[in-house]
Amino acid sequence: MPTPITKKGYEALKAELDRLRKVERPQNIEAIAEARAHGDLSENAEYDAAKERQGFIESRIVELQSKLADARIIETAGRISETIVFGATVLVIEQESQTKRQYTLVGQDEADMKVNRISIQSPVGKALIGKRVGDFVEVKTPVKMVEYEVVEIRFEEL
Repeated sequence: MPTPITKKGYEALKAELDRLRKVERPQNIEAIAEARAHGDLSENAEYDAAKERQGFIESRIVELQSKLADARIIETAGRISETIVFGATVLVIEQESQTKRQYTLVGQDEADMKVNRISIQSPVGKALIGKRVGDFVEVKTPVKMVEYEVVEIRFEEL
């Protein structure tokens, strides 16, 4: 099943894969060879650390290859939709505090709360999908139930 991703998100995953293949993997292979040259491998912490790092690099490469193979780039700039869909930037008002919040709905690998990008799989993301301006959305958080009113839906280049 294709996984939605923005063009920028796809490029970031591709860049990480390239860096792991072309920089990290060769450096780590060199570190393993250097640690081997130090002799007894049974008590060689450098060797153990390099081998552990190699396992991480190889598993991350496989993970990224799988994500990129399943990725479906969704263009967001200039998109028009009356309902909230992947890539939408949504302005909501939290009803209890009357606080305005803005969220952009992205894929799981692109989510970053520091810049208000939330995953479409997150509780808030799931609740917002399909809603329209004027709709009210209830989201269960670990602490309480939060109600938002959808005020604006727009699409920007991501």
